[in-house]
Amino acid sequence: MTTRYRPDVDAPEWRGGSYPYDILKEGTIALVVVVIITVALAVLFGSPDEAAITLKAWSSAAPIDFAQTAFSELEGTSATAQYGAPYNHNGPSQQLGPLQLEKWMGVRIPIHTANDFVLGPLGSLPGPPTLQSALRRYHGASDATRASWLAAYAKAEPTMRFHANTLAVATTTAGPVPLMIAELTAMARSGALDQALVTNNSFYTTNYTQTLLLLSDGGYLSTVAERQHLLGTQWGMMNETGSYPGQAWLWLYTLWYQVPPYNSSSNGDVLVFGTLIVLSGLLLFVPFIPGLRSVPRRIGLYKLIWREHYRDH
Repeated sequence: MTTRYRPDVDAPEWRGGSYPYDILKEGTIALVVVVIITVALAVLFGSPDEAAITLKAWSSAAPIDFAQTAFSELEGTSATAQYGAPYNHNGPSQQLGPLQLEKWMGVRIPIHTANDFVLGPLGSLPGPPTLQSALRRYHGASDATRASWLAAYAKAEPTMRFHANTLAVATTTAGPVPLMIAELTAMARSGALDQALVTNNSFYTTNYTQTLLLLSDGGYLSTVAERQHLLGTQWGMMNETGSYPGQAWLWLYTLWYQVPPYNSSSNGDVLVFGTLIVLSGLLLFVPFIPGLRSVPRRIGLYKLIWREHYRDH
């Protein structure tokens, strides 16, 4: 029984001529050329990497922004405090249709912003006695008293000033909060807070989760990113700042954040993730999708690429 030729599935057997091709030779030549070009460009241009943004750099360049962010962590109104899983249970989780993906994973990196970003680091300081007294007063106060202190500080926050290396807020009813925020700002400006937030029980301190979250809650990081044209609205995504075009392989992922409905949805991360899963699945199963798998053969682009071969045969 003879089967009918199916152009969408079957490939005709090649019966034309052939000639030897040394792929090892060609590969070696390509490798040598790429290495020479890479070394030459590295020597010519160097690395455009800028220094990492630390809490010390942030609090030194924008102490008011740092202090306001620190207060939002203590008050529990920052983005991290309200985010939800995997950091806490405070915010709604992102979902893909009826699938509650974040809630399924749960709180895997528990963070209490008031304790982890403010009270804990301040408690690690050896002094001064006024600070230790302020911390004992804050810990010993009732929830209602703390709420009144925080409300008073929030009301006076627009009057916050930084002069002569001192943070000042025009309020006398905020209890120990002004002293705590001022001491935390001084701690950050000294560089001690950077170390306090990455110290853990392992030999290597490579977990910068808390530092990065605190940075992201402030306005300084976005200011620097805007100056480097790295904001999402600027379609920015690169590893070496100042370099162009940067991480081109991430464009396919990041471009979705710039278009509706992804750029305005509270489930943007999950929607982008789901879209990339679908597109990746389509790419993976191209050889099994009738019609789509035969597109390269039907458009004949391969004949242009191998034009010398087809001209000789």
